[in-house]
Amino acid sequence: MPAALSLRRVTAAVAALAALSLLLPARDEPPRGGGARAAIRVGLVFDVGGRGDRSFNDAADLGLARAARELGVTTEVLEPSGAEDREAAMRLFAARGFDLVIGVGFIFSTDVEVVARAFPATRFACLDYAAVPGRALPENLAGLTFREEEGAFLVGAIAGLTTATGRVGFIGGMDMPLVHRFEAGYRAGVREVCPACGVSVAYAGTTPDAFRDPVKGKALAVSQVAAGADVLFHVSGATGHGVFEAARDMGVKAIGVDRDQHDEMPGTVLTSMIKRADVAVFEAIRALVEGRFEGGIASFGLAEGGVGYVSEGPHAAGIPAAARARAAALAAQIARGELEVPPALTPAAAGRRRGALTTSP
Repeated sequence: MPAALSLRRVTAAVAALAALSLLLPARDEPPRGGGARAAIRVGLVFDVGGRGDRSFNDAADLGLARAARELGVTTEVLEPSGAEDREAAMRLFAARGFDLVIGVGFIFSTDVEVVARAFPATRFACLDYAAVPGRALPENLAGLTFREEEGAFLVGAIAGLTTATGRVGFIGGMDMPLVHRFEAGYRAGVREVCPACGVSVAYAGTTPDAFRDPVKGKALAVSQVAAGADVLFHVSGATGHGVFEAARDMGVKAIGVDRDQHDEMPGTVLTSMIKRADVAVFEAIRALVEGRFEGGIASFGLAEGGVGYVSEGPHAAGIPAAARARAAALAAQIARGELEVPPALTPAAAGRRRGALTTSP
């Protein structure tokens, strides 16, 4: 795995940066990488939760490890202990002369822009970058985004083809535009294969804590199942553990997110929508190594291998054969540009979300 930096070893000048003493090392081990490209150094800053979250952070870490292995770059990671440490961690890497600094998660968007402007000679990248309309990115900042709606569309189609009740559910973490893209794609996928199906929608909250509340996730899932939903798709981080528990206890199916979550609840998780943070991280580093790194927005969808779903192997064994074939055909259409998936909710769907649980017709 990429090395974690021990903050006790930093120079006095760098240690003077605000809040650096609060950063926690993910692991104290020698830097990984080397060889012909040892001069290129990449630093990655995890979101809170860090390595071992079995989700987005771990996926990003896989991409970093692959870059060290295949491209010969030297990599180090830092794990903030709190929100105030994100900017300080990126400044630390930049001050130490790293060539590329990567922030994991939309929550870095503002901080990474500030630091990129302060260190114009350093390249930066942010996974799930949340762009501000009308404001250009610094030339040294790449916003790595995903067309989540495409992957969500496919698991929505699987849900619509699998439901026995004609009602499926969507449970989001934080009520925000990023998660709305998942909801929009999921709704469209269900509607594509089952126009008569209903979609129950719930959000756990309006702050980042909504991604860390499995008790709330379970309560929302219980409500949706009680209303007739028998397939639940969660986009809620650790809150989703509660969704899985409710699905297991009530005998319905659940769909995971970001990575293959089958092993968290075998027999309950029908499939998972995959968001390939590892691909985005690796491609950003490869662009730097090959001298073609550019600032701006980079979008990863089905065509780029950036999103998908668990479609093969024992972890997809619960998907009916007909649903598997239909989803594969839809995926091919999307990748070829023949089928466009809506990236945002329709005004009618957005207007219905006023409480903890809303139900579409």
